[in-house]
Amino acid sequence: MTTQIHVSRFPSPVGPLSLATVDGKLVHLDFEGNEERMHILQARRFRHLQWQEQEQLQFAPRAITEWLEAYFAGELRPLPWQQIQLTGTEFQQHVWQGLTGIPAGEHRSYSTLAEILGNPKAVRAVARANALNPVAILIPCHRVIGANGTLTGYAGGLERKAWLLDHEANNLKTV
Repeated sequence: MTTQIHVSRFPSPVGPLSLATVDGKLVHLDFEGNEERMHILQARRFRHLQWQEQEQLQFAPRAITEWLEAYFAGELRPLPWQQIQLTGTEFQQHVWQGLTGIPAGEHRSYSTLAEILGNPKAVRAVARANALNPVAILIPCHRVIGANGTLTGYAGGLERKAWLLDHEANNLKTV
């Protein structure tokens, strides 16, 4: 059976975002230029893929685009979980849930996140799960930094990571 993945672009202050959906659910959100990463990650989750590029956001769940519009306008809303299909190992799911617990405008180190998740020796595994996050911004992997306080690896680039952290610290208000 072939899985249809519809990919559309969402304009944002940090550049176009790629929104990939399957059966009306968001399966991937990434930055422009990361198409290869999106294809690799989704090929691990779905077999027999057929990619469909969309001119419009017609296949992107409206709750997701509304959340993104609000986020970039400075409003933090609850995540529309019912519109997101996260596929990963139990450990990855645990890490991704832990990322959502980091308040906007704050950050944690990989080691601190591993401790919070109850497995302080799993720093590298936490970092790997963080890197495999399929829905950037929504699952805020950008809120994780190095133990020495420096910005470290981010699939969207360190400039975008810095922009997102600054945006959250200075502009976001919870609604």
